[in-house]
Amino acid sequence: MPILNTTIGAPHAAILGIGGFRPSRVIPNADVVEAIDSSDEWIQQRSGIKQRRWATPEETVQVMSVGAARKALERSGMDAQQIDVVVVATVTHLLQTPAIATAIAHELGTDKAAAFDISAACAGFCHGVSLAADMVRAGSAGHVLVIGVERLSDLTDVSDRGTAFIFADGAGAAVVGPSQTPGIGPVVWGSDGEKFDLIRQREDWRDVIAADEPATPHLVMQGNPVFRWASFAMAKVGQEALDRAGLSVDDLDCFVPHQANMRIIDAMARSMKLPSTVRIARDIAEQGNTSAASIPLALERMIEDGEAKSGDTALFVAFGAGLAYAAQVVIVP
Repeated sequence: MPILNTTIGAPHAAILGIGGFRPSRVIPNADVVEAIDSSDEWIQQRSGIKQRRWATPEETVQVMSVGAARKALERSGMDAQQIDVVVVATVTHLLQTPAIATAIAHELGTDKAAAFDISAACAGFCHGVSLAADMVRAGSAGHVLVIGVERLSDLTDVSDRGTAFIFADGAGAAVVGPSQTPGIGPVVWGSDGEKFDLIRQREDWRDVIAADEPATPHLVMQGNPVFRWASFAMAKVGQEALDRAGLSVDDLDCFVPHQANMRIIDAMARSMKLPSTVRIARDIAEQGNTSAASIPLALERMIEDGEAKSGDTALFVAFGAGLAYAAQVVIVP
């Protein structure tokens, strides 16, 4: 039997740069309350959201992704031609095929980079970061561009009291590359398919196609069960990510959870007994829930606001439809 050659990668991987794209349309709570018979006070108490960003027709999934990616590349000091793989986490690229990653890779000017999409909903960016770190360490890629992007406004039922005020649009990107020291800790990921129906697309595409009136599917969520599950189960996942990285909550500088709901963020922080010194991302108040884009957007805002600095230790925890989840400790670029 012949012996195959194998690749040997970098000793470690790290995030080298973060970038985000926030759509130009700012939608305050006042603009969504009438259709759901609600109030600004109710929305803020239930979710912590004051406003959200919705994309204009021109701010497509590709446009937002390229905008975020160019910022991440610039901040990492990388040129697009140095990117070997482009991974896009999204559930709102509405073409079944081809992957939007291929068009993004071409527009950025990569040199025929491998490009593919992944569907892990709100956990997608963390899944992408883990895949990228593994590729860099294994030697199958030198540098990987990971993008989380959503246009959830396309799939939002504006009359649905449980979701109309939550979902938003945006893109976040990270360049992952080689490092002499560990910059991305072991991933803790999984899924709880028994709870598949808690967050899902309401209509099958076949039913939409067969309907008399043109439409798109909508997202629905059972808010109370999701709140109970995420608040406590995800705290355990976050703690496990710390344990696998060999750290404790006292070693953390920043906590960057998926921006699903302010009450969930606070419940996770309490369950994990995070010290008061840990700075917590609360981008949801101004941005809304952008699913796969929420963690990179939240980290970018923390960096820009001075709440996170290069070299800080941060914990990512993400969860969403499926129910898919992932967590890892990273060093802030």
